[in-house]
Amino acid sequence: MSEVIVIGGGIAGICAALELLDAGRRVLMLERDCAEKFGGLAKESFGGIFLVGTPEQRRAGIRDTPELALADWKAFGELDPNDRWPLAWAEAYVQRCHDDVGLWLRKRGVGFLPAPHWIERGLFTPGNSVPRFHIVWGTGHELALRLIDRLENHPQRERLDIRFDHRVENLLSSNGAITGCSGVTESEQRPFELHAGSVIVAAGGFNGNIERVRQHWHRDWGTPPPVILNGSHRYADGRLHDAVSAAGGRLTHLDSMWNYAAGVHHPRPRKPGHGLSLVPPRSALWLDWRGRRIGPMPLVTGFDTRDLVAQVCAQERQYSWQLMNRRIALKELAVSGAEHNPSIRDKKKFAFLRDLIFGNQWLYDEMTGNCEDFVVGRDLPELVAKMNALQGDDAVSLDEIRLAAESYDAQIDRGQTFHNDEQLRRIAYVRHWKGDRIRTCKFQKILDPKAGPLIAVREFIISRKSLGGIQTDLQSRVLDGAGQPIPGLFAAGEAAGFGGGGMHGLRALEGSFLGGCILSGRIAGQAAASIT
Repeated sequence: MSEVIVIGGGIAGICAALELLDAGRRVLMLERDCAEKFGGLAKESFGGIFLVGTPEQRRAGIRDTPELALADWKAFGELDPNDRWPLAWAEAYVQRCHDDVGLWLRKRGVGFLPAPHWIERGLFTPGNSVPRFHIVWGTGHELALRLIDRLENHPQRERLDIRFDHRVENLLSSNGAITGCSGVTESEQRPFELHAGSVIVAAGGFNGNIERVRQHWHRDWGTPPPVILNGSHRYADGRLHDAVSAAGGRLTHLDSMWNYAAGVHHPRPRKPGHGLSLVPPRSALWLDWRGRRIGPMPLVTGFDTRDLVAQVCAQERQYSWQLMNRRIALKELAVSGAEHNPSIRDKKKFAFLRDLIFGNQWLYDEMTGNCEDFVVGRDLPELVAKMNALQGDDAVSLDEIRLAAESYDAQIDRGQTFHNDEQLRRIAYVRHWKGDRIRTCKFQKILDPKAGPLIAVREFIISRKSLGGIQTDLQSRVLDGAGQPIPGLFAAGEAAGFGGGGMHGLRALEGSFLGGCILSGRIAGQAAASIT
């Protein structure tokens, strides 16, 4: 019999298994997906990790400390000082991420791009004071492969049994302690029942279940939009949340989610409602369903992702458009994830530098040629006609969209000294950081005839991450309604709200998802090994 069952083959589960093997424990890992998908959603991710006090920061002249990071984290997430475990996990993460996430990965062959990205700077609520988003050279795909390789070539590999196609539905208990799990195989629906000394739940969140997303929609966002795209894992359905709750575990902050405002339909969908999360160009105009610029505060990415969702959801029709031209798209358009960043994923330095300097022609062609939400026009009348044809109505007004574009361009024509547009002020601000300057146009007009053709992108809210989840203490032990650990039961990664049932609060400083999976997975593995 295995000593520990790890439910979930994502990064949190893999890290837990590595720690268990290091301690010489017998481990059974159950993964619902197939072997080719081992590594979970992290394998498809961009691979950004929140780190503090790194060599990359120091080389860039950035002075960062855990104290500064924690102040940013608490302010941006609006953490309740009385919310014990989320706050404790936030403190633990910023104190430990340098050694127990970053250094731990470096020792396992994981490298990072030279310049950290500066995102979630904060809008009305302070965010990252300095750049902390460290991108894995090779994206999340490389990260997953490196850790899987460590697992498969571990000196104690014979103590590990990995079973794919296993869907866990229930936890088993005896005398108040968790002693195993039961479920069915995904493909054949063949039942199984397995026993162990303890169980680690690392099965992800519930944001792949759009009905649950609607059920737990935060009141700040009003009513859920009619269209919510799925940017989460196809098996992130909350099934294990139910199992933990049935076993007496406490679920917290389920209405705290990390969704995005700029989702588009995947050109080659692999699941219902499959969406891609765009990194919207800062030089594009963010418009409502009629073609009016959303405001009065213009929407600009990189400052407060949660607020972008709130602003789009506050519109009469809860989708939006972004208006840009080819020059802006080539320099600034990006899509989150390994799939649409092949030069970084495949570690092709010259291709990566080419895209930075000359623009990402491959991505431009891919999205304008294959994504249904992109429309291209030689001029505004043609573009608006295509926008309305795509939506199937006459909602977009040519007069409104012309007013938005011409007013913005007129501001640029006055010169930077007289810029009185908040979007232009923020573009000037972000260009002070070298990591953003190379990826941000310098006051590019929308209707510039030399920068065409024009492009409009229809964007929907896209579901991504559960910030709440199973409540755990600092040993990743699952807590019951009275705040006491349930013997034999641990949780890690997104299932645990990345630690404590919601260590981020309302907002995340980005990169703390992968980092949280690594840290909480390692802690869960170490804790389970110590009692088994």
